[in-house]
Amino acid sequence: MCATQTSRITGRDATELVVGQAMHAGVMVCSRDTPLSIVAELMAAQRVHCVVVTDDPDHAGSLWGVVSDLDLVAAAAVRDLDEQRAGGTAASPALMVEPSETLLRAAQLMTEHATAHLVVVDPRTHRPVGVLSTLDVAAALSDR
Repeated sequence: MCATQTSRITGRDATELVVGQAMHAGVMVCSRDTPLSIVAELMAAQRVHCVVVTDDPDHAGSLWGVVSDLDLVAAAAVRDLDEQRAGGTAASPALMVEPSETLLRAAQLMTEHATAHLVVVDPRTHRPVGVLSTLDVAAALSDR
């Protein structure tokens, strides 16, 4: 059951908030050749809903894609996770946003690309610094 709220969230609220205020700092990364069973273990151990796939996970190098928990569920329905790799399952290319972008713009990107996660990157180095999920957006808007 969902409780109703008397105040209404307006589009203006999302334009006043920025990604950096709502994102989760830090990212979990893996290489493209990581077995999905390892990705699943990482998600479960760290209690995260996505892992960023890079070409160079030791240095969080070039972003390649994102494997979400829903991607894992879909992959498990096809065949054993040990037989599948992160690079074959990841939504690619990774959708990126900078911490200074508005939540409104981030929400538009999520909607346009039907994704629940954006990789937040440093504007100078383009290295990942965090992840913004639809739940993060909802939480930020609910605090308004």
